[in-house]
Order: sequence, then structure tokens, then C-alpha cells
Amino acid sequence: MSSTDSSVSPLRRTALDAVHRALGATMTDFAGWDMPLRYGSERDEHTAVRTRAGLFDLSHMGEITVTGPQAAALLDYALVGNIGAVKPGRARYTMVCREDGGILDDLIVYRLAESEFMVVANASNAQVVLDALTERAAGFDAEVRDDRDAYALLAVQGPQSPGILASLTDADLDGLKYYAGLPGTVAGVPALIARTGYTGEDGFELFVKPEHAAGLWQALTEAGQDAGLVPCGLSCRDTLRLEAGMPLYGHELTTALTPFDAGLGRVVKFDKEGDFVGREALRQAAARAEQNPPRVLVGLVAQGRRVPRAGYAVVAGDAVIGEVTSGAPSPTLGKPIAMAYVDAAHAAPGTPGVGVDIRGTHEPYEVVALPFYKRQK
Repeated sequence: MSSTDSSVSPLRRTALDAVHRALGATMTDFAGWDMPLRYGSERDEHTAVRTRAGLFDLSHMGEITVTGPQAAALLDYALVGNIGAVKPGRARYTMVCREDGGILDDLIVYRLAESEFMVVANASNAQVVLDALTERAAGFDAEVRDDRDAYALLAVQGPQSPGILASLTDADLDGLKYYAGLPGTVAGVPALIARTGYTGEDGFELFVKPEHAAGLWQALTEAGQDAGLVPCGLSCRDTLRLEAGMPLYGHELTTALTPFDAGLGRVVKFDKEGDFVGREALRQAAARAEQNPPRVLVGLVAQGRRVPRAGYAVVAGDAVIGEVTSGAPSPTLGKPIAMAYVDAAHAAPGTPGVGVDIRGTHEPYEVVALPFYKRQK
């Protein structure tokens, strides 16, 4: 299909598009958005987040607001988590599943007030999640609103991020726990300040109006200059989350898998009040996983230098025992790493004889427990 074909939708651009281009970013199509892949060296950007701080544009994420007297009841029915138990000012990692238990998306839900929630979906699934919540809202006294155009989202991640942000806000960052969010101002801009991230480091995500995004980016850049803050693209965000063992939808999570298949059964709350979509299928999946676990998500660390990619077969001898879901060179470990689903019999750390079929050659890999990297508190 040619790029001039009228059926091709133009890529969406974030409110920071001009900033990225001025910084010389390499841009890429990500879920229909024109996003910065890297600004210079992705290894340098990765290392900056691990040791200092990085600044990300995450405005492609999908924000959906749910309000009304039965907003909590709707989300308890629509999602697998116990959202009604989340206190205002806190957030919860959860999932939205199909009736058969297959994962439609993983989400973060922020409870902004007693009857107001913000659901943040992955860019590639934002419309799917919006449609599911809208459909499941039938019969509830609650409103589901598409707020994707109402927000820009910036993230400051890394050990220096609290100090950088503290210089621009009067908000109580010391009292802001992980997976909590509070309204405040950053560099004079109204923002929802959330202590969340996708890098394995301490950090913050800042939800602001799109017209405030460029000014806030500039203020954060200036405030972080002495701390070594650098702009970061999607490429290092992927290696950071991979080292931290965090799943990526379309790789570790799909509609073909339930949360129990993905080793994330803990997010499913059977003890909450009332029914929820997928309950019976997920109960059966939980029982199967306990009695006879299917393939298990593990970490793999290369003995050599060849990098595994998603879809490559994991082997033991001549038998295929699994499949790589994500793989990349690890700047922190200095070796190629991968996440993979493997047969339970080969899932224990240190299992001998495991390799990855890389273009016909069985490269040796060590099975390790996830995550590959965990920050020092």
C-alpha cells in the first residue's frame, strides 16, 4: 500500500512534536502516533534513567474518565481488580479481560475522588478499552468519557527525579507513595502528579493539559540540567521495562492468555463483591494453573552475544519448549536478555540445556527469575 493511499490515516502527533523535532529525535510510528524512538544513543538514554534521570513524552497513552455514583461498581464489574477498595489519591495496576478470560489490556486506574476515576490504557488498545467500558457501563449510574485529547503525559524517571521535580513544585513528594497520585502544580502548571512508571526506577508521571506540555518540558529540562537529565525515547523505555521484568501488551500479554497464564493471577480479585466480566473463565484458569501450570514466563540471559527477538523458539536439545516474547541487549547487564514462555518443566532458574534458536543456531541461555534488574531502595 503506498503512503499516498487515501485509506492510510495520518500519524497522530503529540503536543510535544515540535520539541522532539527540534531536538533531532528519530521518530517512529507507534500505535498510530508519531513518537520519538531516540534522540541520540539509546544506550546513553537507558543509562541516564538507571543512574540519573530521563524525560519521556507518553502522550500517546489513552486516558478514559469514569464518573458517577456507580463509577466504582462499574469498574469492579468491568475489570478484574477490586477498584472499589482503592482510596482517593491512590492507583491500582489491573486488567480488562474478555468473557473467556483473555487479556484485552493491562491498565492503571487512578481514583481521583470518591466518584471519579481515570483509567490509563496502552495506546494500541485505548479504543478497545473505551469500547469495553462503554459497553459494560449499561445499567450502571456512571459515565465513561474519552479524555485522550484532554491530556498530555510527561514522565520523569530515575534516581534524580524526586529532586528535579521538588524544585518545581510545592507538592509533598516525600509523602507521595508508589502508585499514588495527587493534584498540584509543577512549574506553575496544574497537573496530576503520579508516582508511577514503566522503567523499574523511582519516578513520576505528570498529566497536564496539552497546551501546557511544551512549557513544562522546558522547565523540567532546565531544572534537571545539573542532575544529568536527558530526553528519552521509546527504545530505551522498552529496554528499561524489559530489565525490570514488566510485561508489554502484544508481547507478554495477549487475548490468547489469561492473567494466570502470564503469572499475574494476583491482579484478579475473586473476593470482591458482585460479578465481573470473565469471572468463571478466570476461576477455571486459576485452577488449571495451580494443578498443571502451562508455560511459565521466565527470564533468559545469553551466554554469548547474539540477541533473541520476539517469536524465536526456545529449545532444549531438539525439542521446542517455548517462545521468546521480548528480547534486547541489556545495557545494565551487558548481555542480551529475553522474556519467554517456556514449558513448566524447564522454568526453574538454572535449568540446564536451554537455548534459543537464532536463525538455525541453538544459542545457550541461562534461565533466571524475573526481574533481571531491581533498583536499590
